[in-house]
Formats: sequence, C-alpha cells, structure tokens
Amino acid sequence: MRQIVLDTETTGLDPALGHRVIEIGALEIVNRQAVGATYHVYLNPEREIDAGAVQVHGLTSEFLADKPRFADIAHEFLEFVRGAELVIHNAPFDVGFLNAELAKLKEGPVKRYCAVRDTLKLAKELHPGQKNNLDALCRRYEVDNSGRAFHGALLDAQLLAEVYLAMTRGQETLSIDIASPAQAEAATLVRRGVLKVLRADAVERDAHAAYLAGMAKECGDAPAW
Repeated sequence: MRQIVLDTETTGLDPALGHRVIEIGALEIVNRQAVGATYHVYLNPEREIDAGAVQVHGLTSEFLADKPRFADIAHEFLEFVRGAELVIHNAPFDVGFLNAELAKLKEGPVKRYCAVRDTLKLAKELHPGQKNNLDALCRRYEVDNSGRAFHGALLDAQLLAEVYLAMTRGQETLSIDIASPAQAEAATLVRRGVLKVLRADAVERDAHAAYLAGMAKECGDAPAW
C-alpha cells in the first residue's frame, strides 16, 4: 500500500478569503515503511501573508518572492501523489487549500487523484477528550519533536509519519480472523467449558451506557467504543 504523509503551510486560515498555499512537504510510505522519497517546495503566493501565520511558520513574503507559483509545480505535485492515500493531520484544512489551488487551474479536487486519511479524526477516536494536536501526539508516542521551533511542512510530515505508524501499529486491519496463540488457546478453553464467560446483566449494561453518556457529555464527543 502506497501512502503519502503530507502537510502544508499557508498565508492564513481560509482559502475562501484568498489565502494560498506557500509550502508543501510530503514523504512516501510503502507497506508501512518510509522509502526515502520526499516532495518539498516553497511557493510564491502572490499576496501578503498574515502576521499570525508568519509567527507560526516563519515564512515571509521576502523569502518566497523568488519561489515558483503553484501553477508551476501543480503537474509534478499531482504525479507524486497520484494513486496514493494521503495521510494528513486535520485533512479538511490542507485538502481545502489544495482544492482551492487546483480549482484556480481548472483541475479536479484532490479526491480525483487519491484517497485521504485524516489522522486528527483517528487520534480523536483513539484518545477521546485529550489533546490531539501534533505536539501532543509526539509526546504521547515518544516521537522527538525537539527541532520544531516553527511549523514546517516537511518536518511536520516527517513527525506525522512517525506518529501515524505508532498510532496504527498492530492495527493495519480491522479483521479479527487471525488470532494470537494466546487468544486461540483462550477460545478453545471457552468452547470446552474450562473458562466461563460472564456476561453483563441488564443493570450492568445500563450502568455502562450511563457512564459512556456522561463521558460523551464531558468530552463533547461520543466515545469510540
């Protein structure tokens, strides 16, 4: 399976207000192994960059003045991602900006070229009610992000790749057809009646449902189980 872990930096927060992509960083993963292929480019947005955005990524109009425009690199970018699954943290943000850039060139949206997986959505399902930004996930999965003074598209893509592989380790498939030896032995003992399965009664099920409802109310999101 070919995946592209991708991140962008932008001039602001909303492409509908004319904000543009100014940096794309991506790296390729094949069958859960980074193969060394990367794509990285700075872009001239042909507009000013919001001061708040500069504080986040450190990219200035002066630095980007001699860089290519998105139209100049659109073909090579699409060829790099074509047919892969894009792995993006908070995918609607980056995909929204890329779609806006592609629309200016009368190209189809990202989904025409590749699938998209949102690691923020995945993280919220795995860790409901907790911080799930990239820095928090790096701490949780012990990924070294000490060099992240500013947000940078390629650096963030590299960090996200490590986090994503850690989050999904041992969960490449939702299938439960293949059991570990210990699980297989336990199932055999259950079938033979050596181990008894104690099922929750109605009172216990109601108490569990009430607990999950309380957790959902506190966290503002339904639990993933």
